[in-house]
Amino acid sequence: MKNSSLIKGWRQLFHLTGMLLFVNLSFAISHTAVFSDQYSVVGKIASTTTTEQQQTITGIITFENMPLAGVTVTVKDKQTTSITDNNGQFSIAAIPGDVLTFSYTGFKTVSLTLNGYEPIKVAMQEDTTTLKEVTINAGYYKVKDKERTGSISKITSKDIENQPVTNALAAMQGRMAGVSITQTSGIPGGGFDIQIRGQNSLRADGNSPLFIIDGVPYASETTGYYLTTGPQATTTNPLNSINPNDIESIEVLKDADATAIYGSRGANGVVLITTKKGKAGKTTFTATVMNGSGRVTRFADLMNTQQYLAMRNEAFANDGITPGPTDYDVNGTWDPNRYTDWQKELTGGTVDINDVKASISGGSEKTQFLISGDFHKETTVFPGEWRYKKGGAHVNLNHTSDNGKFRAQFSGGYTAQDNLQPGNDLTAISKKLAPNAPALYNADGTLNWEDSTWENPLALLKGKAKGRTSDLVANAVLGYQLLPELTVKSSFGFTDLRHEESRTMPTTIYDPAYELGSEYSILLLTNTARRSWIAEPQAEWSKTWNKSKTSVLAGATFQQQNGRQLVQEGDGFASNALIYNLSSAYLIDIITDSEQVYKYQAFFGRANYAYDERYIINLTGRRDGSSRFGPGKQFATFGAVGAAWLFSNEKFLKDHATFLSFGKLRASYGTSGSDQIGDYQFMDTYSTTGNNYNGISGLQPTRLFNPDFGWESNTKFEVALETGFLKDRIFFTVGWYRNRSSNQLVGIPLPGTTGFSSIQANLDATVENKGIELTLRTVNFQTEHFNWTTSFNISASRNTLLSFPDLDGSTYQNQFVIGQPLNIRKLYHYTGVNTATGLYTFADVNGDGSLSATDDKQTVLDLNPKYFGGLQNQISYKGVQLDFLFQFVKQVNYNAAYLSGIPGMMVNQPTAVTDHWQQPGDVAEYQQYTTGVNGAAVDAASKYRESDAAITDASYIRLKNVSLSYNLPEKWLSGVKCRVFAEAQNLLTITHYKGADPEFRAPGFLPPLKVFTAGLQLTL
Repeated sequence: MKNSSLIKGWRQLFHLTGMLLFVNLSFAISHTAVFSDQYSVVGKIASTTTTEQQQTITGIITFENMPLAGVTVTVKDKQTTSITDNNGQFSIAAIPGDVLTFSYTGFKTVSLTLNGYEPIKVAMQEDTTTLKEVTINAGYYKVKDKERTGSISKITSKDIENQPVTNALAAMQGRMAGVSITQTSGIPGGGFDIQIRGQNSLRADGNSPLFIIDGVPYASETTGYYLTTGPQATTTNPLNSINPNDIESIEVLKDADATAIYGSRGANGVVLITTKKGKAGKTTFTATVMNGSGRVTRFADLMNTQQYLAMRNEAFANDGITPGPTDYDVNGTWDPNRYTDWQKELTGGTVDINDVKASISGGSEKTQFLISGDFHKETTVFPGEWRYKKGGAHVNLNHTSDNGKFRAQFSGGYTAQDNLQPGNDLTAISKKLAPNAPALYNADGTLNWEDSTWENPLALLKGKAKGRTSDLVANAVLGYQLLPELTVKSSFGFTDLRHEESRTMPTTIYDPAYELGSEYSILLLTNTARRSWIAEPQAEWSKTWNKSKTSVLAGATFQQQNGRQLVQEGDGFASNALIYNLSSAYLIDIITDSEQVYKYQAFFGRANYAYDERYIINLTGRRDGSSRFGPGKQFATFGAVGAAWLFSNEKFLKDHATFLSFGKLRASYGTSGSDQIGDYQFMDTYSTTGNNYNGISGLQPTRLFNPDFGWESNTKFEVALETGFLKDRIFFTVGWYRNRSSNQLVGIPLPGTTGFSSIQANLDATVENKGIELTLRTVNFQTEHFNWTTSFNISASRNTLLSFPDLDGSTYQNQFVIGQPLNIRKLYHYTGVNTATGLYTFADVNGDGSLSATDDKQTVLDLNPKYFGGLQNQISYKGVQLDFLFQFVKQVNYNAAYLSGIPGMMVNQPTAVTDHWQQPGDVAEYQQYTTGVNGAAVDAASKYRESDAAITDASYIRLKNVSLSYNLPEKWLSGVKCRVFAEAQNLLTITHYKGADPEFRAPGFLPPLKVFTAGLQLTL
């Protein structure tokens, strides 16, 4: 069992289920007697005649009747130590009368006195109240959770493995306070948006956190191009290459104390990903197979044929016209009795999911190894043979010299993805098609074009979007202990990513009546390559004396990243069979051909001092240099100070507040920066015009030189209180933070006479994010066979633009408002349907008798979540384990009316639109129907979509994840460990949202899917 499985409960509970929370706390208090501090020793040691001759003692350690690997067995007052292997077995030299101690992080320590030499069997009990003893990865150093001065959230492999996901970010949703994650597409290989404590930059692409995999920075910038993305809502995200199966833990660094050591790259937070490592013990082989299925979580409630035709006929009557020859839905061309639920027809398929994983690990106390591999395949909900395949391998090797001074570690991971999807997402079409539109196929199985009266949506599937990605991440660490207090080491990292994607638009996507040949077919290609290396020498000195403990770290970073992207278009082919052969195109156009070199250098340090396990101060600093800034601006210094007071260790509290098992007050202040601006932004740059003059291709300027181009800066302040009660069976944390980001890197407008619309420069604008984060964990029951832990987290934040010089005269005047969040919409204020005219009405803010965007779009709505969080319960009884997580978000979003167009036109509508105005005096939610010829109605409908009526409550509670597993008794399978499990993702959604999926923010694209899987895991 991995260390990660020992950290039960370091997640968060749920704000909106107050009754359950009350019950949990009641259990935790009223059942205090249930939590025994006694340890179970199964089986007695036979008494024999005592002898001083040392012999080998053997035994087995179990947890819930399953062998427990990695338990440290020590002979008290001696240097003799052993570790249990993967079968839970150990052997150690001892004599009767010796005291054996069995310890493992997250479990209660067991001690027993030897009375003989009979084999020992010990049943360990999990101790979910010792989370503060867990070691946290803080990047360049590790720290016990109770001693950290910064804000760090963590999930482990146990949380990740219980979820049927292919992206590590999906496993983090709802589990970390202050970390907002939104899925951008339900299509396999789709991406996620992540924000840590809000939006710091005015630029949408300047808010990504820094990702570190085993000490190696991993570039999260997109690898795709918008023309070749295909059905995805966003361009291809490289984070899909991070394999969740290889992850041991994920830590998120949030405040200044935690992020300042990463300097210019830590302004938006840091995500540390630690991969799995080999463990000492008998060589173990583990194999897992899993199969499952997925479907769309929710469909929009749309009109049926009767409702739709009634709407259309009324629209013609309102407009005083009759259906024309192209109004096929109502002029008798299409069957008025036909009904097709196009959402189910085009996006209602079932996704097939298959997973195979295997690993082998083991080693001695000096050398450990791990080799693992996996393969994943899934289809899509769209009609056709579409699929996404992903495979990977992971290797880890650790070695320690016999004298314990030299250490070497190597980790490497390789992932390959092969994605074949339709060139277009059919989600938007499925919501707009008339319900009486013709059948998709003719009787002979060919596509039905119904005498050219419609565009058959399945024809779009003739176009394909292909993507192939290979990604290598490797890291080696060499270290040597020069002195008992001094250790030196160096980390070396390398990444190599290759991505190819294509999109085809053959003429077969069009009606054959157009008689378009392959000479009109189009191929779009994107090739992206990204390679980086990093070297980080470090030295750490630690010293303990009397009641003091000091640690000093110093190091340097040398990094370089090279990237290239080539985007090409081929037009016209001799045959569609040659469409993937670019050389067969009649015309080849190079859309973009770019190459980037990014160089980075830094020196960093940390000094930590702790006195009497009560007072801790932590200093971090970094001097950064980046090639992305101009001369004199390439270097900047960032730093932070963090402090903590463990007041529960004060004598007066120990003596008089016995109910308080842990108490810590911590605070931090400091700065970090951001260079997420792209390369060469400060330089004069030129690009080819693509036009020839006398056989020579010309150049054109694309950017002006700006020598003052400098760093963005983020100043962070936080104060937090951490408390544990009743031996940490109730553990509560509350934190308040305020981050201010200034010196914003944006495009500053220029006069048209310069030939440029803007110049990249630092603007004296300030953005503030402040909020509060709460986490609560309760150990409701903890016995030998039954355990129940509940975790809750909630985050509420406010994003504000504090200052923006000359905003009213800038190109950003319609995008931002001082005193408001960045993610806002300036809208008309909707005042209802005029009972006399039947048209939508809006507030005339300036009272001039007419509506204009500049003067009357004054209503501001914030699209940021007001609060979000999660509620998790982990319940185990003997070999049965049940985990489930509720995720909740309080927010607003664009509703179905915004996405559906003008009611009355040849587009289907939500059923809510039936509540509409029909005659003077009617009070209705929606205006009169129109076919589009009523200019006033069309204008009102257009303004409706730009008003606050189009944005409504989209809050939701989602049963994000459920995992049920059972460990079969080992005796049933002759020593083979067998675990059977069932998992579900996005199982249930509770919401009042008027639309399909409330989480989703990209209209017209496939939302997240509901997934069910079941599997079997064998360990030999």
